[in-house]
Amino acid sequence: MRRQNESSVVAFILLGFSNFPELQNQIFGAFLVIYLVTLVGNTIIIAAILLDQHLHVPMYLFLQNLSVVEVAFSATIMPEMLVVLSTKKTTISFAGCFAQMYFILLFGGTECFLLGAMAYDRYAAICHPLAYPVIMDRRVFVKLVMFSWVSGIMVAIVPTTWVTGFPFCGSNEINHLSCEAPPVLELVCADIFLFEIYAFTGTILIVMVPFLFILLSYIKILFAILKMPSTTGRQKAFSTCASHLTSVTLFYGTASLTYLQPKSGYSADTKKVMSLAYSVLTPLLNPLIYSLRNNEMKRALMKLWREKVVLHTL
Repeated sequence: MRRQNESSVVAFILLGFSNFPELQNQIFGAFLVIYLVTLVGNTIIIAAILLDQHLHVPMYLFLQNLSVVEVAFSATIMPEMLVVLSTKKTTISFAGCFAQMYFILLFGGTECFLLGAMAYDRYAAICHPLAYPVIMDRRVFVKLVMFSWVSGIMVAIVPTTWVTGFPFCGSNEINHLSCEAPPVLELVCADIFLFEIYAFTGTILIVMVPFLFILLSYIKILFAILKMPSTTGRQKAFSTCASHLTSVTLFYGTASLTYLQPKSGYSADTKKVMSLAYSVLTPLLNPLIYSLRNNEMKRALMKLWREKVVLHTL
C-alpha cells in the first residue's frame, strides 16, 4: 500500500443495495440462503469425489478443483456483503478492499483457466478415446491444474498492486457490491489510461483466449459426436459436455460483460446484477448443474448420503 499515505482515503464505503433500504432484510435473507447452499453444495461435491475412488479420474478431479474455486470465490465476496446488509456497517478498510480485489481476480482467473482445461479434457476423451489415457495422464492433469492456479495468482498480482498505487483523493463511496476493479477505478483521481489499456489487453488474454479455445474444442467435439454410430453414445457424450457448456456460458458471458464493457455501457444497478451472476449465481448453480446431469455424480452423492448420513442415524 505504498501510496496510501498520499491519499486522503483510508477506508471505502460499499453502497451495495443502499438505494433499496426497505428491501435490506429480504436481500440479506436471500443472500444468506444462497451462500449457505453454495458452501454446502460445493463441499458435498468435493467430499463425494474425494471419497469415491471411481471418480478419481481427470474429469471429476477438475470438477473438484472447480468446486474449491467456487467456495473460495463465494467466501471472498459474500461474508462482507452479509455484514453490510445486517449491521449497516458499510465501511471496508483500504487494505481489506484491495485484499478482496486480489482474491476476486485470483479465483476468477483460476476459474477461466480451469474451464479451459476441462474443455481440453472433454476434447481428448471424446475425439481421441483410445489415446485418452496417454493424452490425459496424471502428469498432464497435475500440470494443467497447477498452471490454472499459478496463472490465477499471477493474474491478480499486477493489477492489484498497480491500483493500490493510485491516489484516491475524492469520494470513497464504491457504488458496487464488492471491491472489484472497475468500480474502484472510478474513484481514482489520476490518469489511468495506461492501466486501462493493460487491463483491457489482460482481460482479452485471460477471458477471451480460453473462451475461444473452449469454443474450438467444442466445435471439434460436436463433429466427433455427430460421427458416432450409436445413439446412446451420442446422448452420453452430449450429456457429459452439457454441464461444462452451461458453466462456461454463465461464467464467461457475465464476466466478459463486466470487464470488457465501456465505462458508460450500463447503469450501476445493471453492473451489480451482472456481477452477481458470475460471483454469486455461478458458484450456487455449479453443484446442481454437474450433479443433476451426471449419473456418476448422482451415484457418488447417493453413496455418500448412505454412508455418512443414513448409517449414522441407525
